[in-house]
Amino acid sequence: MNIRLLVIRRDNIGDLLCTTPLVTALRQRYPGAWIGVLTNSYAAPALAGNPDIDDILVYEKGKHLPTVRARLVALACRIGLIFRLRRLRIDIALLPASGSQLSAERFAALSGAARVIRADDAPAAGPHEAEMSFRCAAQLGIDGPPPAMTLARPPATEVALPAGTGPLIGLHISARKVPQRWPVARFAELAHRLHAEAGARFLLFWAPGAADDPMHPGDDDKAADLAARMDGLPFAAMPTHRLEELIAGLSLCDTVICSDGGAMHIAAALGKPIVCFFGNSDAARWRPWGVRHELLQPESHDVTDVGVEEALLAYRKLACQ
Repeated sequence: MNIRLLVIRRDNIGDLLCTTPLVTALRQRYPGAWIGVLTNSYAAPALAGNPDIDDILVYEKGKHLPTVRARLVALACRIGLIFRLRRLRIDIALLPASGSQLSAERFAALSGAARVIRADDAPAAGPHEAEMSFRCAAQLGIDGPPPAMTLARPPATEVALPAGTGPLIGLHISARKVPQRWPVARFAELAHRLHAEAGARFLLFWAPGAADDPMHPGDDDKAADLAARMDGLPFAAMPTHRLEELIAGLSLCDTVICSDGGAMHIAAALGKPIVCFFGNSDAARWRPWGVRHELLQPESHDVTDVGVEEALLAYRKLACQ
């Protein structure tokens, strides 16, 4: 069927990846359709190489830009994008985010789409974000649970992997919310115990940058602290300044240990087993989708109350599955 479908998902990396099961289902239902996804420039690399997508339409969020000039350029580009959308003659625009999505609604209206399908227009299909996004599919007669997420592995990345033959474990230490941040000292203790017990090797990931950067605060200091505490262990530090680098690095890992966030969803989309720390986020909605995982969320909803022994036990459970 020669139909043109536009999926509009303009929020974060995890939200976007949780929408890829919907895109896969659309491709299966309409194999000859043109399918485009409109998203922001920060999250767009998570769609690169996705075989179900014909075009990725990208705009920049003003809050991600440091100067007035840059924001004006982005505005001009956004106007050009809207004209391009109208030339495409979209048949159906799909808005898979639930709740208020004024920016997505504006894009759908300005695109001139003949029909707009909203996730909120369908009955609730489940507590997970992938299931909530998939509600759009029901309005096109697509039944069944959402399939797995899709994330193409990027081209081989040159990484000097740690020596040894033990399992390669990714440690991602950053988290946007304070109650999601597991202490560096515990990451270090866990690494020493995993190496002693299983000969584990490690790739160390974090959000690069200074903690006081007003635009993109990072964890360079925390990463340096952890690297010092891991002296004598086989590990490689991976400062990932671009999303593509984070995807490539996580694709090399056998298991990932991290807090809830974009990196966790990337690891899940890559099919990695995950030990994940959940603080004050909704575990039912944001747990790793479609992969083996052990989720640690204390009653306090603060991950500082998760001990090293709990994390070690969670890793052992994954290793035995």
